[in-house]
Formats: sequence, C-alpha cells, structure tokens
Amino acid sequence: MAAEGAKRARLKLALIGLFFALPFALAWAAYRLHWTPGHKGNYGELLQPPRQVPGGGLVGLDGKPFSLASLRGKWVMLQFDAARCDAYCERKLYFMRQLRVAQGKDRNRVERVWIVTDGGRPRRALMSAIDGTYVVRAAGGTVAAGLPPRARAVDHIYLIDPLGNLMMRFPRDPDPSKMLKDLKRLLKISQIG
Repeated sequence: MAAEGAKRARLKLALIGLFFALPFALAWAAYRLHWTPGHKGNYGELLQPPRQVPGGGLVGLDGKPFSLASLRGKWVMLQFDAARCDAYCERKLYFMRQLRVAQGKDRNRVERVWIVTDGGRPRRALMSAIDGTYVVRAAGGTVAAGLPPRARAVDHIYLIDPLGNLMMRFPRDPDPSKMLKDLKRLLKISQIG
C-alpha cells in the first residue's frame, strides 16, 4: 500500500509540474513557428500618430463659414466626395447615417460631415436623404492636407475623435457591421464625447 501511495504522490507531482511547464512549452513552440495572433482589436485602420485636422477654410453650401472645431466634443465621421456623388459616395453617406442611428441613445455623440470636393451642388433628393449631415466645401483643400499622404481622400470614411484628432479610417467598400462594432466600442470606452 505504501508503494502505491508513493506512486500516486509522484504522479500528482508530475501533473503539477506539467501544468506549470505547459505555458512555457506552448510559448516556445509559437515563437519557433513564428506564430502571430491574427485578430486585432479594431476593423478601421488606426492612424499613427493621430493628427489634428485643420478645421479652417470650410464653407457651408449656404456660403457661411464652417469650422470642424464647432464639432469638438463629438465623434465625427468624415467623407470627401464630388457634389455629383456617384453610387460609392451615396453608399458611404448611407453607412454614416445608419451607423449614427444604430448608436441609439448615444447617437447625439456622433456627427457626420461631407466635404464636397468641387464647385457643384448635390442633388436635392440626396440632400433630403442625408438630412442632419453637415455638407461643406473645402476652400483651398486645407482639411485634405491633414490626411495621411498615401491615401486618396475619396476612398475612405474617416473618424475624428472628440478632441479633433484624425484617428481612424475605414477601408474602401467597408463592412458596416465591423464599422459599427468599432464605433460602439469607442463610444463605450470614451470618457469624452
């Protein structure tokens, strides 16, 4: 009986040792196989370093000056497109509207801005469909100058944080459900805006 008890004790000791050695063995194997975790925490591309968006040089369609600084304290979805607004432009406007509505009680924390990149005037039907979106023109392109250099402004929807920093952009032809997850997470975590 004593030999059986000693055998059982050694087995327990070996299992405890294996339990503590297993994480080190797995970490070593992951390192040797060059494994990197495939999941990142966000869908949109974080822009590093976050940069202040130049807010000057904007004019509303009515000719009155507009400043992005007037939206400080809110999260701002921003897009650049011509007034003619093709199907891709309309889809981005629709996504921005739906993402804001999907925030429920937090929707007032999110604003939408469309910077018209030419001298044209958007269609009346489109303007009524995007009611509540700030539609402005960039005089001299100062806002676009604050964007990442290798990006085409019309390819993305940008996100500006409540402090006025351009901090994220979503890919061309984005997945709205993933955009929604990013925005919900930011609103939940954010102590401002």
